[in-house]
Amino acid sequence: MNIAILGMGYVGCVSAACLAKQGHFVTGVDVNPTKVDLINQGKSPIVEQYLDEMIQDATTHGQLRAMTTATDAVQQSDISLICVGTPSREDGSQDLQHLQGVSRDIGRALRVHPAYHTVVIRSTLLPGTAESVVLPLIEEESDKQVGQDFGLCVNPEFMREGSAVEDYYNPPLTLIGAWDQRSGNELSALYENIEAPLMQTTIRVAEMLKFASNSFHALKVGFANEIGVLCKAMGIDSHEVMDLFMQDTRLNISTQYLRPGFAFGGSCLPKDVRAIVNKAKMLGVDAPILQAILPSNEGHIERAFNMVRHAGGKKVGILGLSFKGGTDDLRESPMVHLAEKLLGKGYKLSIYDPNVSLSRIIGANKQYIDQVLPHLAELLVTDLDEVMEQADVLLIGNRTAEFRDALKRVKDGQQVIDLVRMEKNLDNLTDQLDGHYQGICW
Repeated sequence: MNIAILGMGYVGCVSAACLAKQGHFVTGVDVNPTKVDLINQGKSPIVEQYLDEMIQDATTHGQLRAMTTATDAVQQSDISLICVGTPSREDGSQDLQHLQGVSRDIGRALRVHPAYHTVVIRSTLLPGTAESVVLPLIEEESDKQVGQDFGLCVNPEFMREGSAVEDYYNPPLTLIGAWDQRSGNELSALYENIEAPLMQTTIRVAEMLKFASNSFHALKVGFANEIGVLCKAMGIDSHEVMDLFMQDTRLNISTQYLRPGFAFGGSCLPKDVRAIVNKAKMLGVDAPILQAILPSNEGHIERAFNMVRHAGGKKVGILGLSFKGGTDDLRESPMVHLAEKLLGKGYKLSIYDPNVSLSRIIGANKQYIDQVLPHLAELLVTDLDEVMEQADVLLIGNRTAEFRDALKRVKDGQQVIDLVRMEKNLDNLTDQLDGHYQGICW
């Protein structure tokens, strides 16, 4: 396949060398003539393991060349990969001037391109950028239409500097956000020899995944460093702590706790975060990530309250009060805090939770609820149908099968606010509830 790569920086050079090694004919494009000359001499313009040998081999066998203008490269290719930089401006926003430039270049080249052409964005772009910046510029300059004359995909890379070639051939997954099936299929052909899950999704999901990944990577580094500084202040070996921490692949290094939903609660997480933050203050250790956890959690409860406020209606039915389904533990349940806030603002509540019975609540659990929500006895309802009948707004607070069935009985005019995502496939809920449903994070 003939491939044009626009932007021969880190991502562009590695992609070009790897694609050429796989047998494709690659033309690299860059406005910097020094980079172009180096590539045409068989030399890598960047320092990266294996890249010098790969570029030397590719240029020797005619699989790779470079030039400073995009027109010929695009016109002679089947697929164009946009790999230009998107650096930060002073205010933190992305500088898109290089992206805009190559989008126009591609559009002008496609104006006289005789066949369907797939444009692939490898650059890291904020969600919506491909559709609001790249797409209209290409259509304007080419006088052609996406989905008909050319395709558009977002194909984020997961390569680390220093091991980029290895990462290219062994990614955790290959993700393609495609405008249409045709462009997605054409791009998929480039990865047929890569042994990794290949997944197709929407363009915006593909754009967002890169930011979710990099933000999480940054968060992990910051978290480990804060734990490390705290350990040092207490005379503890931080590497031993984190080595043991990583042995837990059920909760710590796992998919657990990474599903967007409502705030956390329970008898452990809130109090332990408070304790370690307090310890950091006592030791004079700055731990901004740890200090931000509880305010972030409280902000999520405030977000749910505002959703109820904007939904209208003063009668709120709460389905699930404990901090998670399958338990009667009310200690620091975010639903208890939300109920308390709603009561304070004059809302009339009816609460149904099949696991919560005042006669069975004892010890610290009872002491907590007596302090935070002393009128719970007046709010608890033992009949789900009674809650369904009275409520203007239904708040789903934990995932219980009985609540899923109840959604089938929602009346006209009732609003449903789902804090836990009762169905993975939202179409099942939105179609069923026809405009009366909203989720807190979806």
